[in-house]
Amino acid sequence: MAATLAIVRNPTFHTHQRPLNKIFTAPSSLRLLNFAKMEGSEITEQIGEGLSAKKKIFVAGATGSTGKRIVEQLLAKGFSVKAGVRDLDKARTTLSSSNPSLQIVKADVTEGSDKLAEAIGDDSEAVVCATGFRPGWDLLAPWKVDNFGTVNLVEACRKRNVNRFILISSILVNGAAMGQLLNPAYIFLNVFGLTLVAKLQAEKYIRKSGINYTIIRPGGLRNDAPTGNIVMEPEDTLYEGSISRDLVAEAAVEALSYPEASYKVIEIVSRPDAPKRSYHDLFGSIRQQ
Repeated sequence: MAATLAIVRNPTFHTHQRPLNKIFTAPSSLRLLNFAKMEGSEITEQIGEGLSAKKKIFVAGATGSTGKRIVEQLLAKGFSVKAGVRDLDKARTTLSSSNPSLQIVKADVTEGSDKLAEAIGDDSEAVVCATGFRPGWDLLAPWKVDNFGTVNLVEACRKRNVNRFILISSILVNGAAMGQLLNPAYIFLNVFGLTLVAKLQAEKYIRKSGINYTIIRPGGLRNDAPTGNIVMEPEDTLYEGSISRDLVAEAAVEALSYPEASYKVIEIVSRPDAPKRSYHDLFGSIRQQ
C-alpha cells in the first residue's frame, strides 16, 4: 500500500518558469541513487493491437490504488496511456490490458533514471507520478520511493524532453512549517521513515527542476465513491479532511488539460457543503508561488 495521508477510520498509506501555452487534449483514438534492485531488469512491453502511435501519458505506479484510477480515467477520456509498473503479472489482472490504447511497461522508480527514460520512451508527452512506498521494516523505503524515486522520474523526463509532470503528494508534507507537528496524522505518517519529509524534499526538487509541474496534495484517501465537491486550496493550507481516490485521479487528469494548473502546488479535499466549481475556476483560483 502506498503511504499517503489516510483517514482514521480505514488507514490507507499512499526554476520557476512561466507556463507553456501547450495544452494537452485527449486524442481521438488514441539517478539519483540506485537503492533497490527489483526482479527483472529488462523492460517488457505488452502492446494491444492497433495501439495509436500518438503521444501517450506515462503513469508511474499504475497498479496502485490511485494510479489505476488515473489510468482508467485517462483511457475513458480518449488518451493513450503507458502504464509503468513493477509487477507485470499484477498489472495484467489490475489493468485493462486488452485496451488497444494501453501499453504496460516494466518501470521501477528505484532503479535509476536511465531505465525509467527507456520505459518512458520517445512517445510520452507527460508523466503522472502516483507511486508510494509499501510500509514495512525498511525505514529508508519512503526515501527510496517517495524522494529519490520521484527525482529519478524527473531526471528521466529531462532525458526524454518530457516537460509536463504531475505528482500526487499529500497534505501536511510541510506540517512543521504549518505548526502541525502535533497533528496526529503528521506524527503517524512520519513514523514510517519520515514519509512526509521525504515527499516534501521531492517536491522541492521538482519545483527547482524547471519542468512544468502540478503537485497535487490530497487529504486522507478514501476508496469509496466520491461524495461532495472538491475544495482546492493553495499549498500549506489544509491540515485535515479526506477525499475519494476517484476525485484525486480526476484532478490529476484534468490538470493535463488546463494551463491554469501549471507550476502550481494545490491541496484538495472534498466536502458535502462545498459548491460545485469547474476545474478552470479551481486551478485558476490558485496563485503561482
